[in-house]
Amino acid sequence: MTTPAPTVVRKPFVAGTFYPAQPDELRATVRQYMAAAAAAQGTAPPVPKAIIAPHAGYVYSGAIAATAYARFLPAADRIRRVVLLGPSHRVGFRGLAVTSAGAYETPLGPVTLDRDTAQLLKALPAVVEYDAAHVPEHSLEVHVPFLQNVLPSFTLLPIVVGDATPAEVAAVLEAVWGGPETVIIVSSDLSHYEAYEAAQRIDAQTANAIVALDPNSVSDQGACGRRPVRGLLELARRRGLRCEILDLRNSGDTAGGKERVVGYGSFALFESMANAGDPLNAEQRRTLLRLARDVIRQSAEGTLKGEPTVNMNPLPPAFAAIRASFVTIETQGRLRGCIGSLEAHRPLVQDVARNAWRSAFHDPRFPAVTAAEVGALSIKLSVLSTPEAMRFESEADVLGQLRPGIDGLILSDEGHRGTFLPQVWEQLGTPREFFTRLKAKAGLALDHWSPNVRIWRYTTETFGDAAAPVVQ
Repeated sequence: MTTPAPTVVRKPFVAGTFYPAQPDELRATVRQYMAAAAAAQGTAPPVPKAIIAPHAGYVYSGAIAATAYARFLPAADRIRRVVLLGPSHRVGFRGLAVTSAGAYETPLGPVTLDRDTAQLLKALPAVVEYDAAHVPEHSLEVHVPFLQNVLPSFTLLPIVVGDATPAEVAAVLEAVWGGPETVIIVSSDLSHYEAYEAAQRIDAQTANAIVALDPNSVSDQGACGRRPVRGLLELARRRGLRCEILDLRNSGDTAGGKERVVGYGSFALFESMANAGDPLNAEQRRTLLRLARDVIRQSAEGTLKGEPTVNMNPLPPAFAAIRASFVTIETQGRLRGCIGSLEAHRPLVQDVARNAWRSAFHDPRFPAVTAAEVGALSIKLSVLSTPEAMRFESEADVLGQLRPGIDGLILSDEGHRGTFLPQVWEQLGTPREFFTRLKAKAGLALDHWSPNVRIWRYTTETFGDAAAPVVQ
C-alpha cells in the first residue's frame, strides 16, 4: 500500500510584522475590526460577489479591509470557495501563478486550498504553477485571517498576479466565477508615498474608475494591484455588475503621519440581484421563450452550429442579471428534454440559450430533437431564485420546513447531488415522498441520512408557451 505524499503547506511569511503572530492576539485583533465594521454597516446589507480590499499592515489598513469582509457575514454559511488574487511584490514573472501547496497556514491554523481548480487553470495560457511567487507574498496572506474569522468552512484558491493583461486576468476569473458559493477577492492598496492631499486626489480618481468599472482609467500610480483590479473590472463590466465604495482612507487617517502616505480603499461589486429579483414582465418572458425556440429550431435545421452564443450588447438589466434557469420541452404533454443550471454563473439570456440547446440535443434520456418536431414542441422556462442553505437538525425537521408547491430543493451528500424543481410537487404531493424521491434521483438510498447532508431551498418563476412557435 502506497503512503500518500504529505500535503505541502505554505507557511506564514509576514506574521509578527503585518499582523500579530500570536493566535489569541490575532483573533482578538480581527474580531475587533470586524465588530466595528459590522455595527457600522446596518442590517441586511447586500452580499457582494467580489470585493477589492487593501493588504497593508493591520494597524494601517485592517479597519478598511474589515468594511469589505463584513459584507460577507450574512452569507457566511453559503460561501464555500474564495478566489483570492493579489499582485506580486517581490518576484517578477509573466502571467498568473497558482501554487502546488495544499494549504495556506496562518497563526489561526491551516486553510485547505482548491487544488483541483488550480490544476484546471493551468490549461489557460497565462497561468503557471510557481511556488516562488507565493512564498514571500503578503498581498494574499494578510487576507486569510479575516476569511478564517468570517467563514466557518471554505476552500481557498490563491493566485499571485504578475505581468498579466486585463483580458488574461478576466479569463481566469471567468473560469472560476461559480455561483453563490464562490466569492472573488482582489487585494490592492492604492497610491503610494504621496503627500496627504495628493494621495486623496489620486485615490479619488482611482475610486471613481473602479466604481465606473473602467479598467483603462486605473493608472499605474493609482493601485499597486492594478493588474488584478483591471481584470476584475473588465469582467465586471461585461457581466453587468455594479460597484460601490465602502471605505476610502489612507495611512494618514489611520496610524501614520501625513507627509508620505499609502492609500487604502474597500469596494464591493454586486451582481444584478436587484433586477434579478424582480419578476419578468410579459414581454421579457415572450422574448426568452422565443430565444429558446429559435435556438432549438436553428440547431435542428443545421443553421446554428455548436453551442449557441448571445450578443450581450445591448441587453436590458433583467437579461444581463446572473441567474440560473431550467428549460423543459414537451411533446403532447410528454417530457422531451429538461436540463438546467443549479447555480447562477452567467447572464440569464445566455443561460436560457445554452440550456435550451442542451435540453433539445444533449439530454441523455432522449434522442436529439429533429426539425420536424420543432413546431409541435411546448417550451417551459423556470428561472431560479438564489438557493439558500437550510438549517435543520434531522430529516423530520427538513420535512417540517418544506412548503409543497413552492420549494425546489438541492440535496448533496457523499459526492452525490440532485435537485427537484417546485413543479415536481404536482406528481409528488407530500414532503416525505418529494424528499425520498429526490434522494433516489441523487443516487442515494431511499432511507439515507447522515450528519453531512446539505440542502438548499429555492423558488422558481415558471412560464411557458403552447405547442406552436412564438414567432413563425
